[in-house]
Amino acid sequence: MKFFVFKKETFIFFLAVGIMLVAISAWFALKAGDTAVFNPQSEEKIREIHMVTAEFKTTQKNGKQLEAYRWDPGTISIEKGEKVHLYINGINGEKHPFYIEGTNIKGTVNKGEETMVPLQFDKEGTYRLICEAHSNRDHNGPMIAYIVVD
Repeated sequence: MKFFVFKKETFIFFLAVGIMLVAISAWFALKAGDTAVFNPQSEEKIREIHMVTAEFKTTQKNGKQLEAYRWDPGTISIEKGEKVHLYINGINGEKHPFYIEGTNIKGTVNKGEETMVPLQFDKEGTYRLICEAHSNRDHNGPMIAYIVVD
């Protein structure tokens, strides 16, 4: 059986590269909009998740335009009982009235504005965030995101 033998300098180089990759990955995870926020008046931790409205648009050879709307990211995960502030920025589309299936949570995301939705689920499962304006293919949808609660 043959083993690879590295010089000390080679080992240190690969160790440094690994540390840099971990640091870069952590930086991208924070930039993705999933951060923890602390209220100075409270010990309670509330996680922030950021989402945007997205539009995909194309013109076919016959001149017909097709468009579809989506939530981005399309799936978020939270822990059962965890307090989360979901911030949704309206980038595309004038307004997106929405509801979260199986709850009494509803609201509207307007273009150019940010809507904050407080979330806390006491039951595990997958909850759908559904835009009522784009709920099916005939209305440039479905515009559905999934909230996975573990």
